[in-house]
Amino acid sequence: MPQKPSKSPAGKGPRTPAAKAARVAAKRPKVALKAASKTISKTTSKTNQNVSQQRIVRALETIAAHLSAQGKPAAERESFKQADAFVWHPDGRLAAVPRVSRVEMFLLKGVDRMRDILMENTERFANGLPANNALLWGARGMGKSSLVKAAHASINAGRKPADRLKLIEIHREDIESLPALMEQLRASSFRFIVFCDDLSFDGNDASYKSLKAVLEGGIEGRPENVILYATSNRRHLLAREMIENERSTAINPGEAVEEKVSLSDRFGLWLGFHRCSQDEYLAMVGGYCSHFGVKIDDDALEREALEWSTTRGSRSGRVAWQFVQELAGRLGVKLAAT
Repeated sequence: MPQKPSKSPAGKGPRTPAAKAARVAAKRPKVALKAASKTISKTTSKTNQNVSQQRIVRALETIAAHLSAQGKPAAERESFKQADAFVWHPDGRLAAVPRVSRVEMFLLKGVDRMRDILMENTERFANGLPANNALLWGARGMGKSSLVKAAHASINAGRKPADRLKLIEIHREDIESLPALMEQLRASSFRFIVFCDDLSFDGNDASYKSLKAVLEGGIEGRPENVILYATSNRRHLLAREMIENERSTAINPGEAVEEKVSLSDRFGLWLGFHRCSQDEYLAMVGGYCSHFGVKIDDDALEREALEWSTTRGSRSGRVAWQFVQELAGRLGVKLAAT
């Protein structure tokens, strides 16, 4: 008797192993799609969490920065109480100098007129009165930087700690960071002498423009509690050959030279230092020997001092000091003030 074909549900095809396998295979993409959807959902959730965490971290960093900025002036005020002199570093750090290397004012000979002018200007500034930036220029070794440091010490003598001037030295190569230093000093209650020793510019150096803007010309200008003192061997802070080169190569020589020379014009005080006479040189030597207790016959002292200056080819305060160090070492005398 012939077998009847098995019936299959409508639309599902015959119930054979091959058909069943086909139906299972058809369901697999749906299962895979659901699994992928779950994975994407989890990944998206983690990504959103990471983004939220990053936003929280950035917000906390911003809050911390604001709190730090608010506390910075107080910390700076405390740091200025540590010493009367500092050295500026272009990374924004002020390094305290517990003991300044300086010469007593009465030992500086042959600079009486410049001493009186600078002292008067510095005292006015310390008392909150108008005062000028000062450029001390001229012969090397004649006490330009020594006079600045001695004036600072003399003004502070007898003053209360809160009224003392602060001396901040900025190195020539860091002059481009001067605006950042001004910004840091502006908010302080102290008054500052910003001092740059041996200031000059060579070649195509354009950093002098930063100094010009601070001295006069910038929209903020020089802070009221800051004055600038600089020393240089050049009156215009630029080599003569630079100025002559500007005259010979510029389209408008007059304007080119004015651009270079205008920097020194922004110092209200020009104090010129010139080579000392023989009598002034001997007075410097005698003053040092008397102050440090170096005892030698006057005739021998004069003869040796003049011979020393002749071998050096110049007479100056620096040469006098170098001779006294040589003499004291030879006589076994330590250079400690008596």
